[in-house]
Amino acid sequence: MSEEYRNIYRAARRSAGITQEAAAERLGISPESIRAYETGVRVPPNDVVEQMVICYNTQHLAYQHLHETNALAARIVPALEQRSLLEVAVRIYNRMSQFSKGHKVEQLLAMAEDGRIDETERAEFEAFVADLRGLIQSGMELELFCQPEPQE
Repeated sequence: MSEEYRNIYRAARRSAGITQEAAAERLGISPESIRAYETGVRVPPNDVVEQMVICYNTQHLAYQHLHETNALAARIVPALEQRSLLEVAVRIYNRMSQFSKGHKVEQLLAMAEDGRIDETERAEFEAFVADLRGLIQSGMELELFCQPEPQE
């Protein structure tokens, strides 16, 4: 188990400014469970992580947890990086602009007209998917890392 993985729960709790005892109380679990999760002795179940996300107000914890503990999720969901709002906005604009300028939507619709992707279209189709995964990645980074701070 990597050091980063062992610390994602601790980092989320600490960034929320909550003690282990307070977290345990709010989550309805024992302080020993919190310690076990934060030291990598045990992996918290998804329902506990969901409560941590709410309690700690850290959307990215759900992504980190799934990416580290679920091989299928790690293969399907693109790797995300914490970026500034400006960086993410520029990346989204650039990806959308490149897709639009390349008339890729029209090309994709022409390819899809017969309802299937044949072998002559396979490489072009995979390029479309790669372009769209980049846009999805940026959208997820916007959602998970650029949320406004909650107002009190």
